[in-house]
Amino acid sequence: MNVYIVLLFQILVASGTHIVAKSVVSNVDAVTLTFLRGVISAVGLAFLIAIRGSWKRIERSDRSMILFLGFLATINQVLYLYGLQFTTAANGALLYAATPVFVLILSRFLLGESMTIRKTSGILIAFVGVALVIFERGVSLSSEYTYGNLVIVVAVVAWGLFTILGKPMVLKYGALNATSVANFAGLAMLTPFGILSASQFSFDGLTGADWMGIVYLGVGTSIIGYLLWYYALRHIEAGQLAVFANGQPLVATLFAVLFQQYSITPTFAVGGTVTIAGVILAQLRERR
Repeated sequence: MNVYIVLLFQILVASGTHIVAKSVVSNVDAVTLTFLRGVISAVGLAFLIAIRGSWKRIERSDRSMILFLGFLATINQVLYLYGLQFTTAANGALLYAATPVFVLILSRFLLGESMTIRKTSGILIAFVGVALVIFERGVSLSSEYTYGNLVIVVAVVAWGLFTILGKPMVLKYGALNATSVANFAGLAMLTPFGILSASQFSFDGLTGADWMGIVYLGVGTSIIGYLLWYYALRHIEAGQLAVFANGQPLVATLFAVLFQQYSITPTFAVGGTVTIAGVILAQLRERR
């Protein structure tokens, strides 16, 4: 399957995460929500492995890295959901749009990927374009959101490291195995805190929409989204992959146009065009 088709599906799945997460986290605390989505995704991934029969034993030398990846994935989810309680969904989307910048820098030092002028320019142009779109949607730099914004910045750095450090594991074990084992490891580390948090949480107040949101985060984001992300990482450089995160706010806005009577404005048209141009530029190969 063409890697860019895979990325298109990944963007479609991931685009709803900011909106769904913001809605659910208003009724469920971050640790309990991360634990629930972790259990759902672990069951789903185990089922996929059983069907495919593609389990690969993790070598002893790689186990510490797999544990660290599980830690990063869990920290990313907990901090993102926790940070959303103190900031806006638009702020969260904008901060995640900075992922390619972190990945570009980290990939240079950790993976030895080149920081070419074309790739760097494409990432920065795409960020400018998505910033135009998200600022129109209500980004606020008010001090009341500073704490939540800083928490999400740490979550973004964790996601960048998860992307960078996961590439060797994906190349060695495949996307399904690498994603699954990291998920299992992260869930194991979270379980004592998750059980404690869940035991003190009243589930009676959850609505059907809340449960649908939890399932979406567990299946859509943590299974489908992660698998597609790691699959694409196996075929293109981490910096090129990360720039596609900038497409999420654009697709989320298009969803709003289709389902929430949101209108396309000139600012969105300009920002979307700039973002797409930056993404394409980042994918082009540097001439030798």
